[in-house]
Amino acid sequence: MSVLDAPVTSAAPAAPPTGLTPIFVRLKLTLLRNGLRQSSGRKAVFITSLVFTLLLAAGQVLGLVLLRGNEHAGTVVVLLTGVVALGWAVLPLFFPSGDDTLDPTRLVMLPLRPEPLIRALLVSSVIGIGPLFTLCLVVGSVIALAHGAAGVVFAVLAVPLTMLLCVALSRAVATANVRLLNSRKGRDLAVLSGLVIAVGIQFVNFGAQRLGQAGGLSALEPAGDVVRWLPGASAVASVDAASDGAYGVALAQLLITVAALAALMWMWRRTLVTLMTSPDGSTLAAAEPARKESGRGGLSALLPEGRTATVMQRSLRYVARDPKTKAAWVTALAVGAIVPLLNAVQGTGSVYFACFAAGMLGMQMYNQFGQDTSAFWMVALTISSPRDAYVELRARALVLLLLTLPFTLIVCAVTAAVIGDWQALPGALGLSFALLGSMLATGAVASALFPYSIPQEGAFKNVVPGQAGLAWISILGGMVAAALLAAPVIVPTIWMHVADHHGALWLLVPGGVGYGALVGWAGLRIAARRTAARLPEILAAVSKG
Repeated sequence: MSVLDAPVTSAAPAAPPTGLTPIFVRLKLTLLRNGLRQSSGRKAVFITSLVFTLLLAAGQVLGLVLLRGNEHAGTVVVLLTGVVALGWAVLPLFFPSGDDTLDPTRLVMLPLRPEPLIRALLVSSVIGIGPLFTLCLVVGSVIALAHGAAGVVFAVLAVPLTMLLCVALSRAVATANVRLLNSRKGRDLAVLSGLVIAVGIQFVNFGAQRLGQAGGLSALEPAGDVVRWLPGASAVASVDAASDGAYGVALAQLLITVAALAALMWMWRRTLVTLMTSPDGSTLAAAEPARKESGRGGLSALLPEGRTATVMQRSLRYVARDPKTKAAWVTALAVGAIVPLLNAVQGTGSVYFACFAAGMLGMQMYNQFGQDTSAFWMVALTISSPRDAYVELRARALVLLLLTLPFTLIVCAVTAAVIGDWQALPGALGLSFALLGSMLATGAVASALFPYSIPQEGAFKNVVPGQAGLAWISILGGMVAAALLAAPVIVPTIWMHVADHHGALWLLVPGGVGYGALVGWAGLRIAARRTAARLPEILAAVSKG
């Protein structure tokens, strides 16, 4: 007989049944408390984050209260609430490890019914720094909009509805994608969040500049008129409508939030039941045998025979499969295109801004051996002379050129087309090619002289502790050296523009190609000798992660 089957004696009366929600609330608080007990550093980080969040929330609330009575207050508050709701929807996809309770599969072996489980998860999700910040922002929003008794009544209803909608949206999205987030593709998605942040910053900058040119907050009104009918902001928008006496509109906007919350709860329940009752794909036999590649086909057929083809295929697989390598490449491609094109669209750019694309991609040549991490020992076994090191580095540089050259041509051409300055296009191309060759050279040398390890864990950890100085010297020092190496092309370019010799700018295209190729070849030769001589030191440095 098990302990659970043993009869209850009179000396130990049965405890009254406890609802699932209080248990989950205590569990969330216990997890939080135990996590803080692990180290004083973690406790300090949490306290610092809490203080910073409270100060930021207080500033937001104060700003929203001061906005009260402004003619554009409704538009600003509605858009702000919509952005917050969007953040609740997407953040679980990019930061799945931020809250372990987002994974309901941890509870799959417990005899729990869907409805009590959903209520318990929903209430426990309100505990945390993020919900506290959202609550302060929503309360400040309704204070800025509520006028009169009707506005206050709708404000009292809007605050809990908006909070529940945000939490339910986050939970529903996380539950629907929990298996993706726990897979390799999910880890790729988390690492690529850096791309979203980098691209988002550029668009925020662009939007702020356009807003300033458009004459202030009135330019936001068309967007606000649309967002106020979306579920994430409609409850707060109903407060504004009720304060203006549009009770029918206010009731309709409030009902939109109620209907959206009901739909999210239904979807959440359905995906939760499916997730906790259906087998994972990892427990099932493969439906089809994996296809085995044989012979030289596809891209390998176009590559030269021998070590060069092997190294190029390995590097291309890193770009396609390794999360951090992929993130670095995609971020470089996106930012390298967005910066010149956004400036061109705003009318404040130049064709030479397209050189930013070559610079961003040229940075991928730095720390070549660190990208291999501890697997570099297998590469090191194949390097016994400067010739072997040269072929290895040359193949890696060819991969970079294979991706960078067409991208640079496209960005330069599109930037020139948007600005309408085709006359400066040859100069931008020649300067880009010279800069790319210089960065190939300095990147290869820096990879040999200042290698550092890239840790595999953590989406935003790119240097292991103790090697940050090496990383700064490698990247910043290499970029300064690349700029100095490209001076023989930079100086003639400036002189042709100052002396009004625009017709001779086409000479910079072959000049930039030839000079970049020469500098790149020389840099690879120098780096090959350094690599062969310092192989044990490089192996020790890149294997620390």
